[in-house]
Amino acid sequence: MKVLVTGGSGLLGSALVGALVSRGHSVVATYNVHVPRALSGVKWVKLDIAKSYLLEDLVWKEKPQAVVHCAAYTDVDGCELDKARAWAVNVEATRSVARAARAVNAYLVYVSTDYVFDGERGMYAERDTPCPVNYYGLTKLVGEEIVRSSDTLYAVVRPSAIYGLGGSKKSFAEFVAEKLVKGEEVRALVDQYVSPTFNVFLAESIARILEVKVLGTLHVAGDRMSRYEFALRIAEALGAPKSLVKEARVSEMKGWVARRPRDSSLDTSRAKELLGEFHDSSKAIEIFASEFAGKRGE
Repeated sequence: MKVLVTGGSGLLGSALVGALVSRGHSVVATYNVHVPRALSGVKWVKLDIAKSYLLEDLVWKEKPQAVVHCAAYTDVDGCELDKARAWAVNVEATRSVARAARAVNAYLVYVSTDYVFDGERGMYAERDTPCPVNYYGLTKLVGEEIVRSSDTLYAVVRPSAIYGLGGSKKSFAEFVAEKLVKGEEVRALVDQYVSPTFNVFLAESIARILEVKVLGTLHVAGDRMSRYEFALRIAEALGAPKSLVKEARVSEMKGWVARRPRDSSLDTSRAKELLGEFHDSSKAIEIFASEFAGKRGE
């Protein structure tokens, strides 16, 4: 299958490109600022997805059988401060992707977020009504609705707190790991709950979704835990002192511009039923720790 991946050099995109190539697919992947590593079987295209005419032209020229839209402006505070950019990247670019996918009759996978929910209760299922509390979540929700109304076969995939190595910015897990191995303290929230999603496992799940053409919305994520518990488990996997992980609370986060959901954890029952067992969080954290150690030893 020929697959076009937007944001192919990002945290998720880089893992997905590798997963697709390893499964024998032909891949065309876009990048913008973050230059990707060379990989056999991948055609890299430098592209600003906010320039819709370039994006649509690429899809028309390549005529992929499937498109995975990973590219997004994910800086939550940045979206609050620069709403025009957030709308251009997360909404208008998604409109272009959906329009182009329909034009070439391609199956479309749109990567959304747990931040479409308000976080008042957690363990959200696909049938629950979204209610974003920040502009980032709003733009991603509008992107979902564009995809749903696009008149093309699609899947909306919602992960939560994606972590791993690779991409243009460090994930929370990599930030924690770097501080811990230096013997530095890490403050992590005890009152914010997410479903940390390992980029490698998420990429494998999306590859399976592409191959079986799952339709509709699917929550693909790890187990529910607080940021504090997540940091403790990273420390344990790295063999670092757990005492370096210190409790923090949302009320102490004075530098935040945008409001965050208190508990945006996801119920992944539907994904497990459709895709089989996946996202063992203990295994994911162990693999992450091993990859991190390997990277430091390079």
